[in-house]
Amino acid sequence: MVDTTLNRVIGPWLLLLFVVGDILGTGVYALTGKVATEVGGAVWLPFLLAFVVALLTACSYLELVTKYPQAAGAALYTHKAFGLHFLTFMITYAVMCSGLTSASSAAKAFAGNFAAVFGPSTGVAIGFMALVAVINFRGVGESVKANVVLTTVELTGLLIVIVIGAWAIGGGDGDLSRLTSFSSPDGNVVLSVTAGTALAFFAMVGFEDSVNMAEETRDPVRIFPKVMLTGLCITGLIYILVAISAVALVPPAALGEGETPLLKVVSAGAPGFPLSVFAFITMFAVANSALINMMMASRLLYGMAREGVLPAAFGRVHAGRRTPWVGILFTTVVAFGLIGYADLTALGGTTALLLLVVFTVVNVAVLVLRRDPVSHRHFRTPTVIPVIGAVSCAFLASPWSGRDGADYRVAGILLLIGGILWAITYAANRFVLSRP
Repeated sequence: MVDTTLNRVIGPWLLLLFVVGDILGTGVYALTGKVATEVGGAVWLPFLLAFVVALLTACSYLELVTKYPQAAGAALYTHKAFGLHFLTFMITYAVMCSGLTSASSAAKAFAGNFAAVFGPSTGVAIGFMALVAVINFRGVGESVKANVVLTTVELTGLLIVIVIGAWAIGGGDGDLSRLTSFSSPDGNVVLSVTAGTALAFFAMVGFEDSVNMAEETRDPVRIFPKVMLTGLCITGLIYILVAISAVALVPPAALGEGETPLLKVVSAGAPGFPLSVFAFITMFAVANSALINMMMASRLLYGMAREGVLPAAFGRVHAGRRTPWVGILFTTVVAFGLIGYADLTALGGTTALLLLVVFTVVNVAVLVLRRDPVSHRHFRTPTVIPVIGAVSCAFLASPWSGRDGADYRVAGILLLIGGILWAITYAANRFVLSRP
């Protein structure tokens, strides 16, 4: 009989690197300039606000992952809280799509930095995603070890930016007055800040991916709270320091041009630094984002197949590698399609939009599931936190936040496809049950 359980190989340090590595990456490496375009020189403020919203929602996730230490994350919590097949399916699909749009944006950023070093090359993003799938299939142990290396590389790149920024500013080359300047095309500074926060939130997502690895983590009830909160605080501080360095050295308008903003920062602060080296670092950084998001998406499908929400085929585990190979294959094919469909900014914005909707539901689910006690002790967040979290996430997902309309169009198409897939799954399940 084939063993369908997952290997528990992730300890606290590997989990911390997983959380830090997943949050760091494509968002700050590729979209810092786009946030500067929205808000101007005070680019650090949207990152700070995004961190606060993420921290609120992380507390809700911690209560739920320590209460139900199983794979599938938000989809599982929605299923337990509301018991509505359609809602659970759509949350599952939205989280999966957020992982795939995030991984696809990483592939595009990888290709952009590859082009900066070697020149344009057709098929780089597709080939990159295929390599990610191979590593994912090899097993969680190999994937997490690769994450350790890639996290170290991407952290090194951001520390380079911070050190260059500090050195240049200390030498009188930076313009710190930009840090308090705001730009707003329509004169509404508040709307510009909220729009920038809605986009910057893409850089803070990733902490939620870790809960999908609960069944591959040793003693998840004990280690998840301190690891997730530590990881969020580390990345939040790094992001703010990077944002300050970036806008002090490069004017916001110039920072927002193209897909390699941090390359401009390094060039401005340290003209003698080999840009090809930093481009390679950026490529490795976004590779880590893609790997972790594809791991999350495939494990999510596996977990919900075991809950009976998705077809049983997604729960199949390879006999030798003990990895969810059907989920890996399916998510890779979808990612190929997204790479050719949307640009980097739209993919990043859509990722944030989908997850903000999911986070709103998760914050509500925490309160609903207070009626479902469990026998073991678990993390419990103060009631006011999920309430504030739900309201803030819902606002950032709404049109009132100033979000780009392209985000709604891409997300709408994806969710429409999801609704069609739900109808097919529902009809297939009814047919099986009706057979004598």
